[in-house]
Amino acid sequence: QVQLVESGGGLVQAGGSLRLSCAASGIIFNINAMGWYRQTPGKQRELVAHITSGGSTNYANSVKGRFTISRDNAKNTVYLQMNSLKPEDTGVYYCNADLKVSRTAWLTNYWGQGTQVTVSS
Repeated sequence: QVQLVESGGGLVQAGGSLRLSCAASGIIFNINAMGWYRQTPGKQRELVAHITSGGSTNYANSVKGRFTISRDNAKNTVYLQMNSLKPEDTGVYYCNADLKVSRTAWLTNYWGQGTQVTVSS
């Protein structure tokens, strides 16, 4: 059973920083792309940042220059460093990964349970 477990969320004042982590555990052959998504009440879940297995990154326009996504392939972990946080960054942040549990398995998409980030003004 594959699990993605996020950590690092919390309450921070505007202008502050947080670092989110997401560790994948279980029987994993390899992990392809990983990403962070954000959801706020009444809105659809949106992509915040994305990183390929080769390290290429992509960011939502609203977080460019403030957030940095990175990964440690040896630890099956993806990080999101969030700086200069704004109240509009508030939401539940979900980790996402495309991975295979064996060489012949299908590439399957997994989600974490989410971690709350609240930025006060």
